[in-house]
Amino acid sequence: MMISSSFPALPGFYKLLFLYFEPVSTISPAFLIWLWPGASWFHHQLVPSSESSPSHEFLDPRTVLAVWQLGNCYMLLGLISSLVFRSVRDALREHPAAQERIIGATLTALAIADVSSSWVFPILIVLATFAGLPSELRIAIASWNGATHGNITFTLFLFFTRIAWFLGIGRRRYYYGQQRWDKTQ
Repeated sequence: MMISSSFPALPGFYKLLFLYFEPVSTISPAFLIWLWPGASWFHHQLVPSSESSPSHEFLDPRTVLAVWQLGNCYMLLGLISSLVFRSVRDALREHPAAQERIIGATLTALAIADVSSSWVFPILIVLATFAGLPSELRIAIASWNGATHGNITFTLFLFFTRIAWFLGIGRRRYYYGQQRWDKTQ
């Protein structure tokens, strides 16, 4: 049985971002936490610093467990995107409206996760990570590390790209934005 590569619900850029890049970028931190360089390194990376990472004995067992559980969350988010989107593509290849409805539900959940870690500051969405940074680092974007950019820059990029998907920017819509007829009419 040949699996169709057609995926009307996630064309072009959206397919590249949500089917490949986001899962890899979301799953990768889990391995960085669990295997190498480890929980202590990841914990240290949460706030940019010129200091070197402390040894693994630096963290108490509760903090290590919490960071490992964060790794589990990263893995879960990456697997949901990767496995659900591929299943939808393969099982519903002839049903673009059904594809879009399931992809839309998943993107809604991910968009809520994007925004739930944020708060509103005069109309602009500012991530909790930004608020948690030391004040001197908030405006020193060039000094942010990969973890900070991932938690702020990339999360905002994903959120606004999800909104663009719902608005139908750069793609044909099959379910969202389509007029639905009541069966009684």
